[in-house]
This record gives sequence, structure tokens and C-alpha cells, in this order.
Amino acid sequence: MMKFLLWFLLFWLCWPLALIALVLYPFVWLVLLPFRLVGIAVDGVLQLVWAVVTLPARALRLGRT
Repeated sequence: MMKFLLWFLLFWLCWPLALIALVLYPFVWLVLLPFRLVGIAVDGVLQLVWAVVTLPARALRLGRT
């Protein structure tokens, strides 16, 4: 909703720029898509490393209970 309100404000201030932004938005989204996928992959790897590093502490805590 906020993006729409910002676009509407831009449309009110300068409608040619707003229409250009509306047309170019899908292309920018497609260009940025690989970076999002790399971010998801890096986040998954970091979570896996964190799980492996903290596994001994969690195993000891479970054995004590």
C-alpha cells in the first residue's frame, strides 16, 4: 500500500516520470531477482553453519535434562 501511495504522489508531482517508473519496475525486479536468490542461499548456508556450531551445546543440554 505504501508503494502505491508513493507512486501516486509521484504521479501527482510528475506524471511522465511516474509512468516511466511503472513501465520499468518489472524489468528492475527481474534484474534484482538473482541477487535475492543468492541472499536466500547465503542465509540458508549461514543457518546451517550456526546449527552445526551450536549442535554440541544443544546435545549436552538435552542429555542433562
